[in-house]
Amino acid sequence: MKVIDHKQPVSQVDNSLFSTDSIKKDFPILERKINGHKLVYLDNAATTQKPQSVIDAISSYYTGFNANVHRGLHTLAEEATSAMERTREKTAAFIGGVKMEEIIFTRNATESINMVATSWGKKNIKQGDRIVITQMEHHANLVPWIMLAKETGAELGYIPIDKNGYLDLSDINKIINPQTKVVALTHMSNVLGTINPVEEIIELAHKNNAYVLVDGAQSAPHLPINVKALDADFYVFSAHKMLGPTGVGVLYAKEEILNDMEPVIFGGEMISHVTFENADWAELPMKHEAGTPNIADIVAFAPALDYLTNIGMDKIRQHEIEITSYGMEELKKLDYIRIFGPDNPLDRGGVISFVDNKIHPHDLAQFLDSKGVAIRAGHHCAQPLVKLLGVPSTARASFYIYNTKDEVDKLVEALKEARRYFVNG
Repeated sequence: MKVIDHKQPVSQVDNSLFSTDSIKKDFPILERKINGHKLVYLDNAATTQKPQSVIDAISSYYTGFNANVHRGLHTLAEEATSAMERTREKTAAFIGGVKMEEIIFTRNATESINMVATSWGKKNIKQGDRIVITQMEHHANLVPWIMLAKETGAELGYIPIDKNGYLDLSDINKIINPQTKVVALTHMSNVLGTINPVEEIIELAHKNNAYVLVDGAQSAPHLPINVKALDADFYVFSAHKMLGPTGVGVLYAKEEILNDMEPVIFGGEMISHVTFENADWAELPMKHEAGTPNIADIVAFAPALDYLTNIGMDKIRQHEIEITSYGMEELKKLDYIRIFGPDNPLDRGGVISFVDNKIHPHDLAQFLDSKGVAIRAGHHCAQPLVKLLGVPSTARASFYIYNTKDEVDKLVEALKEARRYFVNG
């Protein structure tokens, strides 16, 4: 099986064709001033900012061809349908050239996971079966499986993490065993930044006839993704974390799995024939897309995909390695800052979670905001993981294509100022 290597040495990073200054000009919000300071946006793991092309696409839909899709024969309806299906085509290409029928549009990655747990899970999981997840999951890839286990009587198993923020695979052959029916894991942790060895885990799961769901909410925006090479059964992600609008999620699943899954939402668009007594389902992907979709935002996801593709996901990954490496180097110079997750930036995405040993993360985030620096503070919808780290919450800086080393410097200087204000003042 072909394995995609994301861990390129820092020495090989070549950003000669990656102009962050040019990229910044495409994002109008980055010109904002917050509390008198130019915005330094470092909360990209929560959501990314949107380029003008995405903003314009939303306006173009409403001003030019606003109509419902897959239903009308008039010009506006045909144009809207064509635009939405172009996004489906681009999405299929973006994750490795899968079939368009294997792309299901949802509201977000969370809804995609819940669809799998509800439809596929309730049909295939029974008492005595085993569901395996990891200790670093976002609540979106944790709670649906907890609830499914409670409802079916299945057993929950966890792949633990080690002290360095990696998955501990020493007992993986016991954790993923013949009783295992599904393994659900994040490709990249939203707290630790850890890039997990999903290829290896998928291969082992399939040897045990288990299915695998990969949460790609953090990886799809940052890594070259080929779900066919991964051999993932399910892969989910959200548009808003990859320059696209909010309210658009993607569920990829193999065609035979989607055909076997029952819909979880019923109504218009997803039927082929209805009587007063019965209903038959439409072909994929309509079968799993009941009702009027979020047409405008799905249409506007296409220019976001184009934007990332035009830069090149390899170059985006290279930029991320470079800026994350620099960020960790600079933060480590502050002896009161503790960083969580892998020490090697090649093993992680552009996420750095940390704590100051004297300042609560919430106070830290508010102080940084006074300097125009936007970070996240809290448990990041991963309460069990943060508890394992031994802290109530962390501060988190997360980077993307428009972030620079100069902005890392502003983050570090703001942390020093916070220290002077809260501790030394």
